[in-house]
Amino acid sequence: MKGQKDDPIRSAYQFFQTKQIERTRKALERNGFEALFVPDAKSAVKAILDMIPGGATVGIGGSMTLNQINFFEGIKGHGVNLINPFVKGITPEGRDELTRKIFSCDYFLCSTNAITEEGQLYNVDATGNRVAAMFFGPKKIIVVSGINKIVKDMDQARKRVWNLAAPMNAKRLARKTPCTETGVCSDCNSPERICNISVEIVKKPTRSNILILLVGERLGF
Repeated sequence: MKGQKDDPIRSAYQFFQTKQIERTRKALERNGFEALFVPDAKSAVKAILDMIPGGATVGIGGSMTLNQINFFEGIKGHGVNLINPFVKGITPEGRDELTRKIFSCDYFLCSTNAITEEGQLYNVDATGNRVAAMFFGPKKIIVVSGINKIVKDMDQARKRVWNLAAPMNAKRLARKTPCTETGVCSDCNSPERICNISVEIVKKPTRSNILILLVGERLGF
C-alpha cells in the first residue's frame, strides 16, 4: 500500500537486491553458464516445465528448494520419467540404484549451497552424488536457487555453507553430529557427518549444459 511503497528502508533494500541479482546473473553468464531470474516460486516451476519436454527422463538431487517451490506437484501429469532417489520408504540399495541412473538422465534438477556475485557455485555433500551430477553426466542441469544464497565471493560462500547451511541441514536430517547440538561446525569426525565433499564450480565445465535459475525468494538453507 502507500506506506509500503514510500518506505525508504524497503526501497533501499529492493534496490540493493536488484543490483546484486543483476551482478550475479551477468557474472554467471561471463563464466559460461546460462542464467535466468524469475520473481517467485510459481514462475520458477513454470520456467522449469517450459524447458522440459514430455517423455524426458528427469533426475533429482536432494533439495529443500524443489519442495518449497512445489516442483513435485507441478511435474505431475507432465509426462516425464522422474527419477527421485529420495522418495519415502526406499531402501539404501534402491536409492543407490536410482542415483546411478541419474547420471544418464536428460535433465537433472538440484539446488546449490551458495552462489557468488563472481558467478561461481560452492557446494558440500555427504556422498557426492548431487555435486557429481551437477557437472558431469546429465544432458542438462538446472540449478534452482533462492536469492538468499547469493554471497560476495568464494570465501563468503564457504563461510555460509560451513557455518549456516551445513549445521541446519544436519539438524533437518537428524544427524548425530556436534553441529546439531551447538549450531556451529567443528570439522568433526562423526560417522554421520554430511560435509565430506566440497566442490567449487568456477566456470562452466567443458561439454556441460548448466542453467542457474535464480528465484526472487528465500529458499532452502
